[in-house]
Amino acid sequence: MRSIQLRVIWLSVLLAIVGAIYARNDSIYGGMIVKLDLGATALTLATSSAQLQHYELAMNWRVIQRLYPTLELGYAGGTRVQGDTLHYRGHGGFVRVGLDINPLKKHPESPHALLVGVRLGTAVQQLNQDNDQLAVPTVHTVKADCWGEIVAGCQVNIYKGLYMGWMGRLKCLFTRYNASDPIESLAIPIYIPGFGNRNNIGWGFDYHIGYRF
Repeated sequence: MRSIQLRVIWLSVLLAIVGAIYARNDSIYGGMIVKLDLGATALTLATSSAQLQHYELAMNWRVIQRLYPTLELGYAGGTRVQGDTLHYRGHGGFVRVGLDINPLKKHPESPHALLVGVRLGTAVQQLNQDNDQLAVPTVHTVKADCWGEIVAGCQVNIYKGLYMGWMGRLKCLFTRYNASDPIESLAIPIYIPGFGNRNNIGWGFDYHIGYRF
């Protein structure tokens, strides 16, 4: 698990270095767009007692017209109460790295793009669970998870350097825990920052606004 997370971190650093190098070559480098996940952030800010919180920032670099190396990072957390006995709280950071390709053939130099690609994500969170029915009622621990995604969406230039778009995500969770173990099952996160509710297969959809530098 730790080796996967280290690879994700090194890939993030590599993307930033590649972007800086290509920024000196206009024939290869087409700019960087910094994007804010508008839907999740607006929902979090509008709901003062939100059981889920999600803040996400993304960056992609356009290289060789069709390719978009991508870095996405953020902070998320979840709170859940089941009856009067079980209280779950988890929060932490996440990062995803990946590559998108623009399949448009006639005008790859256009500022608008259809994007299809993949992501590798990892998250680390602090987990607190209170269960009054257990001999050890409170569990405090740190958990890590990894997953992969297939993504598809678009980004549209609406005014000068301003962009808007959306992205759909099909997610596959790589991390597995032994739910039959009574000790380990107490510390299985039911919500994963950057992924969502714990399911082997999940999906997501986000809207974003961004600016090209």
